[in-house]
Amino acid sequence: MTTTLKITSLPPAHRDRLLSLAEDVRFSAARRLFEEHTVADRFWILKTGAVTLDAQLPHRRRAEIETLGPGELVGLSWLFPPFEWELGAETLSPVRAYEFDAPPVRALCRSDPEFGFAISQWVGLVLTQRLHATRGRLLDLYEAAARA
Repeated sequence: MTTTLKITSLPPAHRDRLLSLAEDVRFSAARRLFEEHTVADRFWILKTGAVTLDAQLPHRRRAEIETLGPGELVGLSWLFPPFEWELGAETLSPVRAYEFDAPPVRALCRSDPEFGFAISQWVGLVLTQRLHATRGRLLDLYEAAARA
Protein backbone atom coordinates (compact mmCIF):
# COMPACT_ATOMS: atom_id res chain seq x y z
CA MET A 1 0.00 0.00 0.00
CA THR A 2 1.11 3.54 -0.57
CA THR A 3 1.81 5.69 2.43
CA THR A 4 1.62 9.18 0.92
CA LEU A 5 -0.84 11.45 -0.80
CA LYS A 6 -3.88 10.55 1.23
CA ILE A 7 -6.87 12.86 1.60
CA THR A 8 -4.98 14.47 4.49
CA SER A 9 -2.53 15.83 1.88
CA LEU A 10 -5.16 18.39 0.89
CA PRO A 11 -5.26 21.68 2.82
CA PRO A 12 -7.98 21.37 5.51
CA ALA A 13 -10.36 23.97 3.99
CA HIS A 14 -10.25 22.28 0.57
CA ARG A 15 -10.51 18.80 2.11
CA ASP A 16 -13.59 19.87 4.09
CA ARG A 17 -15.15 21.43 1.00
CA LEU A 18 -14.55 18.28 -1.04
CA LEU A 19 -15.91 16.03 1.72
CA SER A 20 -19.08 18.16 1.87
CA LEU A 21 -19.91 16.71 -1.57
CA ALA A 22 -19.44 13.09 -0.48
CA GLU A 23 -21.95 10.33 0.00
CA ASP A 24 -21.16 7.48 2.42
CA VAL A 25 -21.14 4.11 0.66
CA ARG A 26 -20.32 0.50 1.47
CA PHE A 27 -19.17 -2.29 -0.83
CA SER A 28 -18.77 -6.00 -0.21
CA ALA A 29 -15.52 -7.82 -0.93
CA ALA A 30 -14.81 -8.79 -4.56
CA ARG A 31 -16.98 -5.97 -5.98
CA ARG A 32 -15.80 -4.43 -9.26
CA LEU A 33 -15.91 -0.65 -8.91
CA PHE A 34 -15.00 0.07 -12.51
CA GLU A 35 -13.49 -1.42 -15.64
CA GLU A 36 -10.89 -0.06 -18.02
CA HIS A 37 -12.22 2.10 -20.87
CA THR A 38 -15.60 2.81 -19.29
CA VAL A 39 -16.99 6.19 -18.25
CA ALA A 40 -15.27 7.71 -15.20
CA ASP A 41 -18.14 9.61 -13.60
CA ARG A 42 -17.33 9.14 -9.91
CA PHE A 43 -14.48 8.52 -7.51
CA TRP A 44 -13.95 7.39 -3.92
CA ILE A 45 -11.83 8.07 -0.88
CA LEU A 46 -11.52 4.97 1.27
CA LYS A 47 -12.50 5.06 4.93
CA THR A 48 -11.93 1.35 5.62
CA GLY A 49 -10.97 -1.71 3.64
CA ALA A 50 -8.78 -2.18 0.59
CA VAL A 51 -9.15 -1.83 -3.17
CA THR A 52 -6.82 -3.21 -5.80
CA LEU A 53 -6.11 -1.44 -9.07
CA ASP A 54 -5.56 -3.75 -12.01
CA ALA A 55 -4.81 -3.76 -15.72
CA GLN A 56 -6.03 -6.23 -18.30
CA LEU A 57 -2.97 -7.59 -20.11
CA PRO A 58 -3.41 -9.05 -23.59
CA HIS A 59 -4.02 -12.82 -23.47
CA ARG A 60 -3.58 -12.90 -19.68
CA ARG A 61 -5.61 -12.40 -16.56
CA ARG A 62 -5.79 -9.03 -14.87
CA ALA A 63 -2.51 -7.84 -13.37
CA GLU A 64 -2.70 -6.27 -9.94
CA ILE A 65 -0.96 -2.91 -10.06
CA GLU A 66 -1.43 -1.47 -6.59
CA THR A 67 -3.45 -1.91 -3.42
CA LEU A 68 -5.07 1.13 -1.83
CA GLY A 69 -6.19 1.57 1.76
CA PRO A 70 -7.88 4.06 4.09
CA GLY A 71 -7.52 7.72 3.18
CA GLU A 72 -6.50 6.96 -0.39
CA LEU A 73 -8.11 8.12 -3.61
CA VAL A 74 -9.69 5.47 -5.82
CA GLY A 75 -10.09 6.77 -9.35
CA LEU A 76 -8.16 9.49 -11.16
CA SER A 77 -9.65 9.56 -14.65
CA TRP A 78 -12.77 11.48 -13.55
CA LEU A 79 -10.77 14.73 -13.62
CA PHE A 80 -9.22 14.49 -17.08
CA PRO A 81 -10.94 14.26 -20.48
CA PRO A 82 -12.06 11.96 -21.99
CA PHE A 83 -13.20 10.87 -18.46
CA GLU A 84 -12.54 7.18 -19.12
CA TRP A 85 -10.94 4.73 -16.69
CA GLU A 86 -7.36 3.71 -17.49
CA LEU A 87 -7.34 0.83 -14.99
CA GLY A 88 -9.89 -1.38 -13.30
CA ALA A 89 -10.62 -1.57 -9.57
CA GLU A 90 -12.00 -4.22 -7.23
CA THR A 91 -12.57 -4.36 -3.50
CA LEU A 92 -10.35 -6.83 -1.66
CA SER A 93 -12.37 -6.65 1.53
CA PRO A 94 -15.56 -4.97 2.66
CA VAL A 95 -15.11 -1.24 2.05
CA ARG A 96 -16.57 1.91 3.51
CA ALA A 97 -15.85 5.00 1.44
CA TYR A 98 -16.75 8.53 0.56
CA GLU A 99 -18.21 8.51 -2.96
CA PHE A 100 -18.18 11.60 -5.16
CA ASP A 101 -20.20 12.36 -8.28
CA ALA A 102 -17.49 13.71 -10.60
CA PRO A 103 -19.41 16.37 -12.62
CA PRO A 104 -20.31 18.51 -9.57
CA VAL A 105 -16.72 18.28 -8.29
CA ARG A 106 -15.38 19.33 -11.69
CA ALA A 107 -17.90 22.22 -11.74
CA LEU A 108 -16.69 23.36 -8.31
CA CYS A 109 -13.08 23.15 -9.53
CA ARG A 110 -13.98 25.47 -12.43
CA SER A 111 -15.96 27.94 -10.30
CA ASP A 112 -13.37 28.16 -7.49
CA PRO A 113 -9.87 28.30 -9.03
CA GLU A 114 -8.09 27.97 -5.68
CA PHE A 115 -10.05 24.82 -4.84
CA GLY A 116 -9.58 23.54 -8.40
CA PHE A 117 -5.84 24.10 -8.23
CA ALA A 118 -5.58 22.22 -4.91
CA ILE A 119 -7.61 19.29 -6.23
CA SER A 120 -5.69 19.22 -9.52
CA GLN A 121 -2.34 19.26 -7.71
CA TRP A 122 -3.41 16.48 -5.37
CA VAL A 123 -4.82 14.27 -8.12
CA GLY A 124 -1.79 15.02 -10.33
CA LEU A 125 0.61 13.92 -7.59
CA VAL A 126 -1.42 10.76 -6.97
CA LEU A 127 -1.38 10.12 -10.74
CA THR A 128 2.41 10.49 -10.84
CA GLN A 129 2.76 8.05 -7.96
CA ARG A 130 0.39 5.55 -9.61
CA LEU A 131 2.22 5.74 -12.94
CA HIS A 132 5.46 4.95 -11.15
CA ALA A 133 3.83 1.99 -9.36
CA THR A 134 2.26 0.75 -12.61
CA ARG A 135 5.55 0.92 -14.46
CA GLY A 136 7.33 -1.02 -11.72
CA ARG A 137 4.64 -3.67 -11.49
CA LEU A 138 4.49 -4.20 -15.26
CA LEU A 139 8.28 -4.51 -15.45
CA ASP A 140 8.11 -7.17 -12.70
CA LEU A 141 5.42 -9.05 -14.64
CA TYR A 142 7.35 -8.97 -17.91
CA GLU A 143 10.54 -10.06 -16.20
CA ALA A 144 8.73 -13.01 -14.62
CA ALA A 145 7.21 -13.94 -18.00
CA ALA A 146 10.62 -13.80 -19.67
CA ARG A 147 12.02 -16.26 -17.11
CA ALA A 148 9.13 -18.69 -17.57
